Amino acid sequence: MTDDISLAFAHPAERAAASATQPCDRISLRDYIVEVEIGAFQQERGHLQRVRFNVVVEVAPQTGEIDDDVDRILSYDKVTEAIGAELCEERINLLETLAARVAERILREPQALRVFVRIEKLDRGPFSLGVEIVRAKGEVARKGQDHVQVPHPRVVYLSNEAMGSDKLSGWIDALSADKTPLVLCVGAANIAAPKAGAALAQRRIDLLAIEQNAWVLAARDARCIVVETRTELDWAMRNGEITVWAPSKIVLDAAHRPSASPKEPLALAGWFAEEMKAQELVVVGAEAPSLTVPSRSIALDETA
Repeated sequence: MTDDISLAFAHPAERAAASATQPCDRISLRDYIVEVEIGAFQQERGHLQRVRFNVVVEVAPQTGEIDDDVDRILSYDKVTEAIGAELCEERINLLETLAARVAERILREPQALRVFVRIEKLDRGPFSLGVEIVRAKGEVARKGQDHVQVPHPRVVYLSNEAMGSDKLSGWIDALSADKTPLVLCVGAANIAAPKAGAALAQRRIDLLAIEQNAWVLAARDARCIVVETRTELDWAMRNGEITVWAPSKIVLDAAHRPSASPKEPLALAGWFAEEMKAQELVVVGAEAPSLTVPSRSIALDETA
């Protein structure tokens, strides 16, 4: 191998040393293996696989005595905590996404100047598949993610009877009047969904049935927009949009998936309200569940 090719496959510590432009100290995490559900392919869903992390963080050289004080250095725990925090945040499809998020989190530490992150899947065959990235302090790892505080919404579950009511626009008017972000949730329409012999396939079919009904709701009130990703949802809440939750992606990508089935849409809406740290869950046309967030019911013959 040429020196360039050898360096391309070298450990991140060697790559860091070869590309250094100023004196610095380095800490490293080698061969840190965790089991996690990750991957964009269907066969990777519902299964844990081993993922190996190698991370090198360049830090500014210490000036003066360290005095053997752990508070004056970048602890190794900060590296493993960054990995754990991102794995717990949500289910991730791409190693590239995970690497960028881990790097970004590490670079929030004041001592960190530059970070090398290599992540490899170990169980996709008799080989390892991976990515490696380099990020420096001040670089934008996630476009548009500036850590603006996302507001806590009012989540509203509408029964099918509520969706068909002539009071629908009035309820939406009243529930959005105080400018609290409004996220509407629905269940499936009152028609039979296709049946599949596999549980995972049936779960997807049932989630898609809810999404079909979400589009029906959006068609009944032009103010409502259907959203399926957390990024879309965060943007809509910050910009005063009224949204209807299409649950498939957020449910399937959740690090801690709901125990509720899509056939229990009210329980699913309750899980969503807790995940969003909602100000409250309002249930129109059904009994409000007991949750960790405040909840209340509106009868079909009531106004909001």
